[in-house]
Amino acid sequence: MSLGILLATVSGLVHAQQAPVFRGGIDLVNLGVTVADRKGTLVPDLKAEDFEISEDGKKQTVRYFSAGEPAAGEPPLAMHLGLLLDVSESMGEDMRFSKTASIKFLNMLSDAVDITVVDFDTEVRTARYSQAEFARLIERIRQKKASGNTALYDAIGTYLDGASGQDGRKIMLLYTDGGDTQSALGFGGLIDLLRASDVTIYAIGELEHQPQSARMQQRMVLQQIADLTGGQAFFPADVKALDGVYAKVLAEIRAQYTVGYLSTNEKTDGAWRKVDVKIARKDGRDLRLRARKGYFAPYKK
Repeated sequence: MSLGILLATVSGLVHAQQAPVFRGGIDLVNLGVTVADRKGTLVPDLKAEDFEISEDGKKQTVRYFSAGEPAAGEPPLAMHLGLLLDVSESMGEDMRFSKTASIKFLNMLSDAVDITVVDFDTEVRTARYSQAEFARLIERIRQKKASGNTALYDAIGTYLDGASGQDGRKIMLLYTDGGDTQSALGFGGLIDLLRASDVTIYAIGELEHQPQSARMQQRMVLQQIADLTGGQAFFPADVKALDGVYAKVLAEIRAQYTVGYLSTNEKTDGAWRKVDVKIARKDGRDLRLRARKGYFAPYKK
């Protein structure tokens, strides 16, 4: 039975525009998990029995397991890619950088079932493309020009809302300077949405042309957004540095595990549930993992 949960509702008007409403759903609790050793080398050969999950201190049973690269004969888990592109005026000096970067990445990740593009300035615009529509997608990115304010939080919320209806792995790549100046959704509301989502976010912050006074704050915002989802944030100085960033992101996507369970807690109170994922193997102490820290329970009045 499908369980619905209202994550957040944003009301009122912002510059004569109605604020967006964001919703999501939860059935199976899915966790994207990245595992590395102490040297940072990714560990891609773990099995379902190597993971131990607890929710609010109570052990859970793994019901679903998939590795980023499936074994021979196994069908791959569908992967959905989201590309969020900041095209606000503050990105003016970095637009060529972000266009080149996003197109380069899309060319390297050809196994996504579909690609959802969200470009944003004062407004948020979204469209979903199949791999067969790749040329149209690239043309959309190339035509973008920098203008307007930055509705960063609304853009992320809009993408998370659409991704909640997709089954499979969900990866989001964000290009921005990190400074929100327009959104109806506040940062606290965005944090709640991120905590409830099963999307893994990789943020690329283009901060080199930002004032020093704002750069640290914007860096912290992007870092927090990525960390909450089990992803990472990167801050390359130029296009040349992207090769190393892409190598890390693609390697993580290929090596990421999806671990799912059905909670033993049957309450539908909408409360936050803390999830802890550990490695059950003897050498687990030498391994480091990243995953989201919990989720909001389903809610019924």
